[in-house]
Amino acid sequence: MEQVAVNFRLEKELKTKMEAVCKDMGMTMTTAFTIFAKKVCRERRIPFEVSADPFYSDENISRLKASIAQMEATGGTVHEVKYVD
Repeated sequence: MEQVAVNFRLEKELKTKMEAVCKDMGMTMTTAFTIFAKKVCRERRIPFEVSADPFYSDENISRLKASIAQMEATGGTVHEVKYVD
């Protein structure tokens, strides 16, 4: 079957991470995206749930801002939270 090139952009760090994961699974990114494309065509849908991260919801942001204001008003302690993909 004839093949064509498909070009799109990714953040460099995301590409590097994906290449490493694909390598761990014994495939290339081309193979991974081909699997994805075939599944989309077969099922006529994105083959996983796509949703917004609830952390960034208006309700949560408001709650975080209120917590920050309370901490600043009472002299609370700051703790850093590390986000891991």
